[in-house]
Amino acid sequence: MSKKVYFVANIKINNAEEYDKYIAEAGEVFSKYKGTYLVVENSPVLLEGSWNYTRNVIIQFESKDDFDAWYYSDEYQKILKHRLKGAECDTILVDSLG
Repeated sequence: MSKKVYFVANIKINNAEEYDKYIAEAGEVFSKYKGTYLVVENSPVLLEGSWNYTRNVIIQFESKDDFDAWYYSDEYQKILKHRLKGAECDTILVDSLG
């Protein structure tokens, strides 16, 4: 059985118009793959450290293969450029515990 994986994105939107181009197509592209949005938060509660972002997103995938199919798909790569042009993004992929 494959482990679930989580795509975690900390995003600082610098160009809302460009970022909106990404958002306009992201849902349609995402719906084709086996991911589930767990968090899309614009105002997280800061408990420790510093927060220099405007949004946090966490997406669960049933497996690393499902994540790869989404992230490296031609459809996603086509719109990813808008997110990267419109925002500073720190993203990681983490495995579930079980």
